Amino acid sequence: MAEQTSQTAQPVDEARYEEIVQRLTKVVDRLEGGGLSLEESIAAFEEGIRLARAGAQKLEEAERKVEVLLADDRTAPFNPEEPPRGR
Repeated sequence: MAEQTSQTAQPVDEARYEEIVQRLTKVVDRLEGGGLSLEESIAAFEEGIRLARAGAQKLEEAERKVEVLLADDRTAPFNPEEPPRGR
């Protein structure tokens, strides 16, 4: 069952963060629901670990992008009412 889902779904490294979270939620629900054999539980757990790592990587990438975008204004606190600098 877990193998079918993995084969039909988009590869984890190409998936959007929101899709990864949805897929991870389904894995957790299956594991918490019980009724899985030991082999199915291990396969689901492995899939969950892959998804969790992929989600963490996506978040780290987004954080790095934000840091690059804000590099010029690191010393200035964020003020949403202040007009952007350099314009």
